[in-house]
Amino acid sequence: MVELSMALDEYLPLRDVVFNTLRDAILKGELEPGERLMEVALAQKLGVSRTPIREAIRKLELEGLVKMTPRKGAEVAQITRKDLSDVLEVRRHLEELAVELSCKKATDMELEELKRCQIEFKQKIESDDLTEMAVADVALHDVIYKTTGNNRLIQILNNLREQMYRYRLEYIKDEHKRKMLVDEHQALIEAISARNVEAAKEAIRQHISNQERTIIENLAAKQNDR
Repeated sequence: MVELSMALDEYLPLRDVVFNTLRDAILKGELEPGERLMEVALAQKLGVSRTPIREAIRKLELEGLVKMTPRKGAEVAQITRKDLSDVLEVRRHLEELAVELSCKKATDMELEELKRCQIEFKQKIESDDLTEMAVADVALHDVIYKTTGNNRLIQILNNLREQMYRYRLEYIKDEHKRKMLVDEHQALIEAISARNVEAAKEAIRQHISNQERTIIENLAAKQNDR
């Protein structure tokens, strides 16, 4: 099992700290799909009793990140094609709305911020640090969301982002697709800067479709390797 470190927070109950620690480890791929979550081993690694571990696992099951299997116990849920399609179907429509509003409302200052995010994303791609790449990717999309000026839409997209994190990492793990990801971002930024709604919508649709196709290919390859 991967080494886990827990950052204590005096403002959070211990069970929430444990939950956040395990959740982050799953989302970042440090705890891999199919990996068993042994209460005793986790309690020893994190220096806590089994009670907050059990409570955290229960919450992770509710989020769909953990699966309980008879006679086997808890394990990290697999990334399935159905889950991926469901999440991306929702994301596709929400992102189309976001880029449409962005084309209409983004200020010149926000557009410059978007271009700076693209430069930083390119730098992170060259660093070969998956976590840093994912953070830079999220930051770029967050700027687009901010430009919409729609707080409710931003809130929904932020909630969906947590579910997307596993898939985002799966996408950028494929180093052969990283150049394509940079190009997709560039096309999106250029369309928004030109206030071209249809081009922006097409760019985000292409971006999400490529992500879905890449992850499905990667999942199939993993299945064949077993």
